[in-house]
Amino acid sequence: MMERKEIVVIRVLTTGDRELLEAHSRLLESWYPTLHTSTFCIPDQPRGICSPETSTQAIPKIISLAKEHQDAAAIVVSCCDDPGVRELRQQIKTPIIGAGSAVCALALSLGTRTGIIGITDYAPRPYREMLGEQMINLGSPENVSCTLDLLTVAGRQGVISQALELKRRGADVIALACTGMSTIGIASELEEACGLPVIDPVMAEGLFAYYACLRGRPFRGRRASPADI
Repeated sequence: MMERKEIVVIRVLTTGDRELLEAHSRLLESWYPTLHTSTFCIPDQPRGICSPETSTQAIPKIISLAKEHQDAAAIVVSCCDDPGVRELRQQIKTPIIGAGSAVCALALSLGTRTGIIGITDYAPRPYREMLGEQMINLGSPENVSCTLDLLTVAGRQGVISQALELKRRGADVIALACTGMSTIGIASELEEACGLPVIDPVMAEGLFAYYACLRGRPFRGRRASPADI
């Protein structure tokens, strides 16, 4: 069994509420028990990232915070816009996992027409780059303009309604485009409502963090021989 690995989780929502701050860590450890997580948030962004401007503001803060924790087995930027991920991969050797690119990679493995549900009218960068023309984007759901709106009854209902509309328009998989969707645990409810696979961002980022921890471990089973091929 793999020894527990230390994963650093960076939240882009500034909060002093430990319960809310550590929500993604609890989910990751429940799904991937061999991961041990420590969570930190960037300063001065109480609404998180909800526009290109707030994403730009967050990037230097994320880079600075990540560089303080380079000894981790992996660093997870728990935001579907993947702010700072590209820059960090060029600057430090620690595996850097972005929620958005993790979601898109899984969506591509499960479907051919991906509907996305986020908190902005525009699709986050990883979704535009990786999903391209196969993406269906209807903008932000009704009553949702930032991640905090997902905690309301009206915001939750808006997400459910949009999932049903995406299915009607031909989506065969739904990629959630805000990690706040994981905070409210809505993926399974959406799957039940629309009957499509729904990619949970925190579960997706955890899967790739888990893989990063497995890489390079010595092989402990029987190695394949030419006769097996």
